[in-house]
Amino acid sequence: MDSIDTLLRELAEKYETPSFIEGDPSFWMHQVSGAANQEAMAFVAQALAYGSRAQFMPKIGWLLERSGGNMDRWIRSGAFKEDLPSGSSACYYRLYTVADIHAFLEAYRKLLDHYGTLGAYVGSCSTLKAVEAITRWFGDTAPVPNDTSSACKRVCMFLRWMVRDGSPVDLGLWASEIDKRTLIMPMDTHVLQQSVRLGLLSSKTASMSAALRLTARLAQIFPEDPLKGDFALFGEGVNQ
Repeated sequence: MDSIDTLLRELAEKYETPSFIEGDPSFWMHQVSGAANQEAMAFVAQALAYGSRAQFMPKIGWLLERSGGNMDRWIRSGAFKEDLPSGSSACYYRLYTVADIHAFLEAYRKLLDHYGTLGAYVGSCSTLKAVEAITRWFGDTAPVPNDTSSACKRVCMFLRWMVRDGSPVDLGLWASEIDKRTLIMPMDTHVLQQSVRLGLLSSKTASMSAALRLTARLAQIFPEDPLKGDFALFGEGVNQ
């Protein structure tokens, strides 16, 4: 196990660099300025960040373009409704129609109207409570999961972006509200397979319970910052 721990520490240092951002969904939050705007851009980006990067990155980019570079204002003002009509059954990305994206952004607009920011809505809590709060508000609208027994990979990824500070990748906007030691590993099938191959996990399903077990194992390697291990597992995948 010591050799695996050493390998993961080395990989985390190697891959948590500014070059990680290129081609990653975190790229988009670095293209805008202002905390509220970065927060909104990050949340919209995570919602569509699944499947092929070559397919979802342009879909996120189109939304940023339509927002005129200010995702927070575009959503808060309701201006997105002109670009994404509620009655459109046209496909926007994979399973999601234009109407689905409209409903997602409308739910976000209502949250902003009521709480000011998503960070204010979530407040000071653990990451698991934050996942539960986000899915509770958005869970009836695609593309946010409504089942917190699932891994909720994209929401956990978004929380990594918002909470981890001192990183060239993550923003740390919520660092004073949520302890990064409570962050949960964003788990998908690829991460699960990598973790099993390295002996970090024995699960066969990418579930929230598996994500919590993997996070606990990573906390043994990175006790103050378990999700530094996310970069390590990414790096291990690249090396393979």
